[in-house]
Amino acid sequence: MRKLLLPAVVSILFFGFLSYGGHKDKRHASPAITANEIQFHVNYLASDELKGRQNGSEGAELAAGYIEQEFESYGLKPFFSGSFSQEFPFIAGVEMTGDNSLALKINNSEKQLKLNEEYVTAPFSDNVSYSGAVVFAGYSISAPELNYDDYVGIDVKGKIVLALKYNPEIDNPHSKFEKYSELRLKAKTARDKGALGIIFVNGYMPKDDEDKLMPLRYDGAPAVKNFAAMQIKRSAADEIFKGEGLNFKQYQHAINDSLRPASFVLKNTTLSLRTGVMKIEKTGRNIAGILPGRDPKLKNEYIVLGAHYDHLGMGETGSLYKGSEPMIHNGADDNASGVAGLLELAERFSSVKDALKRSIIFVSFAGEELGVIGSTYFVNHFPDSLKSIKSMLNLDMIGRMNSENNLVVNGSGTSSIWNDLLTKTNSSYNFKLSLSEDGYLGSDQASFAAKDIPVLFFFTGIHNDYHRPTDDADKINSLMEEKVVNYVYDVAAYLDSAKKNPDYVKVARKDTGGSMKFKVYVGTIPDYTSQADGFKITGVSEGSPAQKGGLKAGDIIVEFGGKKVGNIYDYMYAMGEFAPGDVVDVVVLRGQEKVKLKLELRAR
Repeated sequence: MRKLLLPAVVSILFFGFLSYGGHKDKRHASPAITANEIQFHVNYLASDELKGRQNGSEGAELAAGYIEQEFESYGLKPFFSGSFSQEFPFIAGVEMTGDNSLALKINNSEKQLKLNEEYVTAPFSDNVSYSGAVVFAGYSISAPELNYDDYVGIDVKGKIVLALKYNPEIDNPHSKFEKYSELRLKAKTARDKGALGIIFVNGYMPKDDEDKLMPLRYDGAPAVKNFAAMQIKRSAADEIFKGEGLNFKQYQHAINDSLRPASFVLKNTTLSLRTGVMKIEKTGRNIAGILPGRDPKLKNEYIVLGAHYDHLGMGETGSLYKGSEPMIHNGADDNASGVAGLLELAERFSSVKDALKRSIIFVSFAGEELGVIGSTYFVNHFPDSLKSIKSMLNLDMIGRMNSENNLVVNGSGTSSIWNDLLTKTNSSYNFKLSLSEDGYLGSDQASFAAKDIPVLFFFTGIHNDYHRPTDDADKINSLMEEKVVNYVYDVAAYLDSAKKNPDYVKVARKDTGGSMKFKVYVGTIPDYTSQADGFKITGVSEGSPAQKGGLKAGDIIVEFGGKKVGNIYDYMYAMGEFAPGDVVDVVVLRGQEKVKLKLELRAR
């Protein structure tokens, strides 16, 4: 059982007193990098009082305040025009407005459905009003390559589609239909066929389906524009089918058994609906301080050391926890460990600040768990020329080194000096180094790599507590983290004193495909901060079809292969329709101009 949560005010006073009212002596405060201080920082940042440091929450604010005060206590200077804080807006979620309704008229009998009991509005729905006809479109799947298309022979233009969730082979975990089961894809398919909206319903298969209504959970992308999306309970579908003289359960079984569509226009049912969903906008904060260099020429060159401080809160998004009871996701390794390392580095470098040649920026990012949006904002709003950033070292999950002393360093290919530097520095530490050339993997350094800055990402590996409530402070291997942070210090100290800065080498991005598997590779780098109508990119990978086809950072893709693109999901679904070797037309918005390009897709 987790301990009781302290009220926010009590928490601030209590921990503020411990941290700054004399408790520093209890952690043997020292300019050296020590396991004791690492554990001290992790214990606070990963305590229940911070409630998982979800972006925009009181817990995240407590963490930001703690980091800022530590920076100030070490003698760092505020980096942002007299402030340690750089605020940025982000979408924290969505919520329904008071303008949601759904009424069915079946054989002249009207029924008003109850919100959150008999229906819900989908989180990716736009705000729409509609009254009129309904078409049952099976599973809302259009897959001619599988000899299956729920839209053949029916006209859904200007109408609302009623569609089953899942797919007609729901009991087959290896079904080729599985990739068509995503609700956004079903909605996009209906929209592309001309429908004005879609209403989902759980069928009677799989047998263990509890007919739960979907949660109103933001999925990181804008709404499907000018399109309504809802879900109704099975009981409402039963009444609709009964009004047509049909049995809903038997009808679904017939489709599944035959693997043949059986869509039709509902003759005896009409509906009226209103959907109202609004974004919840909040403010995140990057916290950054600087130790100015003392060399007259080199002081205008920056080394950036970074670590994100946000985590998953109660597991609202991104959690791998399977329990039903909400629990605090303390994120001790992810990424209180990285922040603790960053603070120790700031304190250590501060003790030798008079000897620094280049300027070192220490920055703790918010928004990493939302798609590196804090670090993206940082590089897009950097108060100096980005060319002045000569390297970026990122610490994320460095507190759980295993008995084999494995240390992963990603980004080793982004400069020709990295491999030798990392190997030579390791002669004093004897880590089992695992080097990966890709600078785009997994964390905030990707935002810098996208701007052609040499990066390194230090990481001790995934474990069973990752993104779960069990990632707690007592599991941190602070003695080994001390060793890791000292290693990073030695690398950064070399960069400060070196005669030459690291050169930048473009590395082909290792595209893992994410949760969706595609046959083709394009090489675009998403801008997760964008709310544009389309798919905005921050850059393209070296040697990729995107680069060869002329795509550039800042482009907003609005069409891909003849398919309209309104968000990242539309883009991914469009990609899925092509094969290696296909040449596709891509339309991008570049500034105020629409530009048409051709891309030759290649195999993943």
